[in-house]
Amino acid sequence: MKDELDIREVATLSGVQPSALRFYEKKGLITPICRHGLRRQYHKNVLEKLELIVLGQAAGFTLDEMAAMVNPAGQTAIDKEQLIRRARDIDRTIRQLKVFSSGLRHIARCTEQDHTQCEEFRSVIARGNRLIR
Repeated sequence: MKDELDIREVATLSGVQPSALRFYEKKGLITPICRHGLRRQYHKNVLEKLELIVLGQAAGFTLDEMAAMVNPAGQTAIDKEQLIRRARDIDRTIRQLKVFSSGLRHIARCTEQDHTQCEEFRSVIARGNRLIR
């Protein structure tokens, strides 16, 4: 792969739309190295940055939070406490989803005519409500 990629090549290789690439640039997440005509040119390492951005978004970080972790020289300044807090949030979400999944499976198999009369169903509802609050 060549070292310099134009915006269309980056979009094709990364799956990120050119409009999003321009937005990421405004946020300070990526930086073009130059222009050829009207087309922005990026170093090939932008593909790795885009993978991190996608991962960060999937983990629930905002673009502003991610921009704060990357300085203009491309070095990272990761706030480890922020990562730990995000990991705790993800763990809490996983626990909630497991309770909800268990409840849905129970309801699907429950033989009670009225689910509200089922002790297990009521238990699942109570656990789910405690987790949400």
